[in-house]
Amino acid sequence: MTEIAELERRITAALDRIGTGLDGMGGDGDDVALQELRDALDAEKTVNAQLDERVKTLHEQHDTRVRELEADVAKLKTSALEANGQVQSMRRANQHLQATLQNLREAAATGVEPHLINQAMMSELEGLRSVRDADRSELDDILGALQPLLKEAQDA
Repeated sequence: MTEIAELERRITAALDRIGTGLDGMGGDGDDVALQELRDALDAEKTVNAQLDERVKTLHEQHDTRVRELEADVAKLKTSALEANGQVQSMRRANQHLQATLQNLREAAATGVEPHLINQAMMSELEGLRSVRDADRSELDDILGALQPLLKEAQDA
């Protein structure tokens, strides 16, 4: 971007010099030289207009990309908040499981049939594994979405 600004400054200065030269020639100047200067001035104006268009296009592309990245970040924040909620839910379920296991141990000490306790524990553990697997899958999706953004940020 700084190169474009420098080129634009140089072109503007050249246009000013050409304009000053044309003003100083008056009506007695060489017509051929005057026409060459006018042609050069027109060419510089064309280049300047092209550079202005290019800068405008670059700004539009930059703004579009920034809006896309901001939208991606907003989606990722939402996903992260949802994942955090699920992690908290899983922690609560784990605490509940620990309390249930403690109650089962106490019940086993009083003579309840151990196979019934085992069946209950296996069912609860299977449910927790399912929740964990679902959470892991969702976190993998989030990490997969973050990887391209992190790579792009490192490359920038």
